[in-house]
Amino acid sequence: MVVTDNKPATEATTSALRTLAIEVKALESLTGAFDDGALSAQFDAAADIIVKSTGRVIVTGMGKSGLIGRKISATFASTGTPSFFIHPGEASHGDLGMVTTDDVVIALSWSGETAELSDILTFCRRFDVPLIAITSRLDSALGKRSTVCLTLPRVQEACPNDLAPTSSTIMMLAIGDALAVALIELRGFSAADFRIFHPGGKLGAQLMTVQDMMATGDDVPRVSGNATILDATIEMTRKRFGITAVVDDAGLLIGAFTDGDLRRNVAAGTVEECVNTQMTLHPLYANPQMLASEALAIMNKHTISQLFVCDGMTLCGIIHLHDILRAGVV
Repeated sequence: MVVTDNKPATEATTSALRTLAIEVKALESLTGAFDDGALSAQFDAAADIIVKSTGRVIVTGMGKSGLIGRKISATFASTGTPSFFIHPGEASHGDLGMVTTDDVVIALSWSGETAELSDILTFCRRFDVPLIAITSRLDSALGKRSTVCLTLPRVQEACPNDLAPTSSTIMMLAIGDALAVALIELRGFSAADFRIFHPGGKLGAQLMTVQDMMATGDDVPRVSGNATILDATIEMTRKRFGITAVVDDAGLLIGAFTDGDLRRNVAAGTVEECVNTQMTLHPLYANPQMLASEALAIMNKHTISQLFVCDGMTLCGIIHLHDILRAGVV
């Protein structure tokens, strides 16, 4: 059923809007905990522990908290913070062997009294493994035994019985995302770094660089500044780009000669003239480390279908619009 502006909302839609309003209010409470300083010092300390760690971030939790923990761990791992999830039950039956004294453990429990976490808490205390708690109760077993406790504000669950984890898990997920993003910024994790962990699919394509798909070597059309227009025409004919670079003796890009330039000069009968008298000065170019999506944006803005690629001003390649689109970059 499609709900329009002039039709009353269905009962399900009313429920959905109420749920979202309650969860938004929960996130506002979480923001408020930072604003009044109650959470800021804890958050800074947690980020500092992870940044200084030489090991992995081990995330654990039971039930819905465990599911949120898996997502937090996956986000860490994909953004430059080595991490994996351990199920508390499996930890008690041998998986604690995965945890080393160089690691950091993050444990999630809304009540802070999850019995299944007790063996992990004991292990961390015994071997002095830093423990970051995400809970709503600082005075809980988890809160008391943690190195740093990210104490979340107690809020109403969106569940009409105020029981099913909804608002609480939203806040856990948000604090995990906030921590992951803070670590990205603290470590200077770049888009190029991000691509190492995301080589496939649409995201991988968006993170490809110009260097990944540009033509190089003899495939790059180029002539010297003292070549004739006829020479430039022959070079364009040999290559597939409909353009040739004009370079100086040092290989620096000084101009470009296109099919359009050729047509104008053929009409004027000047094909024996030196190309540097008819070339376009200071043509647009990309650098090899530029994202292919950025190069595509330049092409779209200037209504062109190719870009030379220069390291400094030294010509090193050329990239065509079709190469970018073929790779799946849009």
